[in-house]
Amino acid sequence: MMYRNSRILALLALIVHWGGLFAQSGTEPAPDFLRSIGKMYVVVAVIVVVFLGLAFYLWRLDRRLTDIENQIEDHA
Repeated sequence: MMYRNSRILALLALIVHWGGLFAQSGTEPAPDFLRSIGKMYVVVAVIVVVFLGLAFYLWRLDRRLTDIENQIEDHA
C-alpha cells in the first residue's frame, strides 16, 4: 500500500514538473500575439460564420416545424 502511494505521488510530481517545462515563456499575451500577426480577424470571422450558420439552421428548423404543426392542425 505504501509503495503504491509513493508511486502516485511521484507521478503527480512528474506531471507538475512537466507542466512547468511546457509553459509558454513569451512576454506577449496570446490575444496581442494573434492580433499582431492578423490571425485575430480569422478567429472572429470563423466565430461569426459558425454563429450565422447555427442561426440559419434554427430558423429553417422553426419553419419546418411550423409547417408540420399546420399540417397536423389541418388534418385534426
